[in-house]
Amino acid sequence: QVRLVESGGDLVQAGGSLRLSCAASGLIFGFDTMLWYHQAPGKERELVASLTSGGSTAYADTVKGRFTIFRDSAKNWFYLQMNNLKPDDTGVYYCSADMEAQNFWGQGTQVTVSS
Repeated sequence: QVRLVESGGDLVQAGGSLRLSCAASGLIFGFDTMLWYHQAPGKERELVASLTSGGSTAYADTVKGRFTIFRDSAKNWFYLQMNNLKPDDTGVYYCSADMEAQNFWGQGTQVTVSS
């Protein structure tokens, strides 16, 4: 059974940095696509970053140049490096991954950016 667990969320001042981790277990082969979503308070969940097994990345306009998604293939973990954080980045961050038409989600990790 594949399981994803996020960690790394914290309270940080605007301009600061955080690295979120998504630890995958129960995996035999790697994921096809790895994703990070952001859900701000009172808003819908939105995709902020994606990474394919081939190494292609894509980012929401709101985080381009500030966030980087990357992976450790040996551990089947992937990460979201967040720099120059803004108060609008506050919310719960979820990792998600696709593999052979199946979709998996973590439980979320809270990021709070104070102004």
